[in-house]
Amino acid sequence: MTANDHLAASERLVAWFRDLDTCLVAFSGGVDSSVVAKAAVLALGENAFAVTAKSPSVAARDLQIANEVAAAIGIRHEVIETSELSRPGYVANAPDRCFHCKSELYDHLTEIRSQFATEAIVNGANLDDRGDHRPGMIAASNAGVRSPLLECEIDKATLRGIARLWNIPVWDRPASPCLASRIAYGVEVTPERLKMVEEGEAYLRGLGLNDMRVRYHEGDLARLEVPVESISQLAEPNVREPLEKAFREIGFKFVALDLGGIKSGSLNQLIQLNLSG
Repeated sequence: MTANDHLAASERLVAWFRDLDTCLVAFSGGVDSSVVAKAAVLALGENAFAVTAKSPSVAARDLQIANEVAAAIGIRHEVIETSELSRPGYVANAPDRCFHCKSELYDHLTEIRSQFATEAIVNGANLDDRGDHRPGMIAASNAGVRSPLLECEIDKATLRGIARLWNIPVWDRPASPCLASRIAYGVEVTPERLKMVEEGEAYLRGLGLNDMRVRYHEGDLARLEVPVESISQLAEPNVREPLEKAFREIGFKFVALDLGGIKSGSLNQLIQLNLSG
């Protein structure tokens, strides 16, 4: 798409918000919700408000980025504490885990909406999200949450173009879903495991890898997903040996390097295997 296409899409998105008086944005600080938040504040000014969840499943770095991006966008912003780990369905970590996580978030946002008589709650779901396993979208529907990017038929590539057009600092940031998404389905989500994943990814980030995942599997096994061109880097003895030592100190018993490279939502492949097994 051209810069003119991105401009037209951005104008369509801002116009969508002008039909509202007030709105509450479920804001993670990622590119999706950042574009939504920017459009909301352009259309509604002080009547747009962003809320970010803080919990053990949100990396401290992601929370910091959310605060910085909200300030850069110029939207009113609040961080609230959520308690996903109090929900048995979330802890059990079945393929519907995200439903329980988003239900917890939207319950809090619904309370805020009622308190301030806000017209709508909106999220950052985009057109591409319809093609993957997204139980969180069911939670959004149940709570009456709207998805302006979906309603305006804006996909991921287009919204990145809009973010760049608007100088949003995370326009090219890789996706960073919650830490629980790294834990294999069927393995219980615990604060300790979430912390292990967070510390493991911080170590890889220290090696210069920003687009990567530390997947937690049964038996304290870490499966590292990095770009294919970075696999040889991690296999070098002077990198591999201190990496393995560091991951053992974090709490992992085994460290495996996925030769297939990084794949967004790779644990969803396990759902397919379970269904066909």
